[in-house]
Amino acid sequence: MANKRRPQGDGTIRKRNDGRWEARIIIGHKNDGSPMYKSAFAKTQKSALKELHQLIELYRDVDLTEECRMTLGEWMDKWLDEYMIFTVRESTLDSYRCLAENQVKRFIGEKQLSSLTTAELQKFYNKIKKEGRVKPNREGSYELADSMVRKIHMMLHEALDTAVRERLIAKNPTNGTTIPKTNYPEKQILGDEQLETFLEEIKKEEYWCDFFYVEVMTGLRRGEICGLKWSDIDFDANKLRVQRSVSAKKGGGLNIGETKTNTGTRIITMPPSVREVLQNRKQTAITEWVFPAFLNPEQPIHPEAAYRKLKVILKHAELPLIRFHDLRHTFATHAMKGGVDAKTLSGILGHTNASFTLDTYTHVTSDMQKNASAVVGNMMQKIMIKE
Repeated sequence: MANKRRPQGDGTIRKRNDGRWEARIIIGHKNDGSPMYKSAFAKTQKSALKELHQLIELYRDVDLTEECRMTLGEWMDKWLDEYMIFTVRESTLDSYRCLAENQVKRFIGEKQLSSLTTAELQKFYNKIKKEGRVKPNREGSYELADSMVRKIHMMLHEALDTAVRERLIAKNPTNGTTIPKTNYPEKQILGDEQLETFLEEIKKEEYWCDFFYVEVMTGLRRGEICGLKWSDIDFDANKLRVQRSVSAKKGGGLNIGETKTNTGTRIITMPPSVREVLQNRKQTAITEWVFPAFLNPEQPIHPEAAYRKLKVILKHAELPLIRFHDLRHTFATHAMKGGVDAKTLSGILGHTNASFTLDTYTHVTSDMQKNASAVVGNMMQKIMIKE
C-alpha cells in the first residue's frame, strides 16, 4: 500500500533524550513524496508549544520543494541562468553576476536558502557596507557605497521573491531589513558661461563636435546617443526616436540592446539646430550609425571613448571635470529654467513619471518657486498700492 502523503503544516511536540522539547512541523515534500520537517527547540513544553505555533504561522499554506535545501549561492546561479537571462539587458545581467559573485556568494553564499533569516541578511548588509569591496579604493577603504548596498538589496529581494513563488522559501527574508537611504551625489552642471565655453571648445573637435552638441541639446543618456541610427531620425517630421542603448561588455566589446526602461523608448522633437547638424552630417554618412566608431565605422562609438574624450575637452577648456551624465543634468536644468514643464521634460528625458523629474531637479524647482514667490509678491504689492 502506498504511503499516504502527510499534510503540510502537520506538527508535533516531543521531549528528546537530552531533555529538550522539540516542536516539529512538515514544511514540504521531497520528490518521492516523503515529508520534509522543520524543527525548533525549547527548554519547556510550554515554550515548545509556542515555537510550534510560530512555525505553523510561518509555514501556513506553504508546501516547499526538495530544492529548498540548496544554498543561496546555488540559487543565485540558477536564478540568473534560468529566470533572468531573457528578462533583462545583457549589461544588467553582467552587473548582477558581479554582485552575486563578489558580494553575495563571498559572504553568505553557503547559507541554506530555506534557513535564511531577516536578521542574517541585515548583518550581511552591515558587513558589506564596511568591507564589501573586492579591492580597496584610493583611500585604502573596502567600504561599499550606499548605492551599491541598495543595488545588492534590490537584486536579492527580486531573487528571493522568485524563490517564494517557486516554493523554495516561505517568505522573503529581505523584507524588514534596513538599507542605506538614497544618497545621490550632488549634481554638477555647466552654468550659462561654462556652457558657452564648452560649445566653443567642441568646435575644435571635428570628429566629436556633432556628438557633444547633440548631447547637450537633447539630454540623451550616454548609451542612447551612442546607439542612434539614421533610421531613428525622421527629418520630415523633425523627430528623433530613442530605441536602443550601447554599453560596454564585460571582457571587451559592446552590448547593443534596449533602453534603460520601457519609458526610455521614446520619440522627441529635435531642436532646429540639432536637425540642421544631423542633416549636414547625413550627407557624408558611410554607415547606419549616426556616430560611428572612428576606426571601425560598422560599430557605434564606444561609451567609454565618449567619456574619456569629454574629460579631455573639459580639461582643455579649464572647466569642471563633470561626469558624462552631468551633461544630461545640464540640459535638463537649463530646460526647466527656460520654462519647460516637468511633464514635458520627463517625456524628453525618458523618466518613468514627472514626479521623478521634479524630485531629481529640486535644486531648479526651488529656485523657480523663489522667483514665482517674488513675482506674486510684487503683483500683490501693486494691487495693495492701487487700493
